[in-house]
Amino acid sequence: MIADIGDNDAKHGQRTLYFVEEPVPEKPGPADLSWKVDYRYPDGPRDSESATIDTAAHRALILSKRDIPPQLYSVPLQAEPGVTVTATALGTVTSLPAPSRRDIELAPINMDWYWQPVGMDISDDNLAAVILTYHAVYYYRRQPHQDWPEALNAKPLRIAFGNLENAEAVAFGDENRTVVITGENEHSRILRIDLAGETGK
Repeated sequence: MIADIGDNDAKHGQRTLYFVEEPVPEKPGPADLSWKVDYRYPDGPRDSESATIDTAAHRALILSKRDIPPQLYSVPLQAEPGVTVTATALGTVTSLPAPSRRDIELAPINMDWYWQPVGMDISDDNLAAVILTYHAVYYYRRQPHQDWPEALNAKPLRIAFGNLENAEAVAFGDENRTVVITGENEHSRILRIDLAGETGK
């Protein structure tokens, strides 16, 4: 899934999720589009950078970036061609750090929006999730009886990663034993976090 959901000025009435087969690194070339889903938010345009797939519920989960607290939405993974679906609002995610009024006022001066979510992933077994902000990764475990909106509002494990300019992407790796993060800048570093060392499992 390729999520075309960024909207810095919150002015686009429609956003799009694109679906392609997993590329094979050894075979360079364009990826063929399998299908796409156009959607709108029920409460107006939103800037979002965090999207992942909840395989059990066959839906995409999208977390807004600039709302305080961020809003969680779901979008079906398939829709009728030519139809723009309306995302479902699932509530807020209050487990991430909330900025003070002074943090918000100083953010444009210090260029530091530490509280904003910029990436998200769910593990292959659908029992763990990570949310990336500019300063840390937040790791969540979902109990079998929980839905993701509830699990993402439980207290997460916070994993700080130091100075990574413009953190932007996060993904599980190595059969969910690690998390990989990187930034949006050219030649950005790639950091690997050993979850066993952080969670004690």
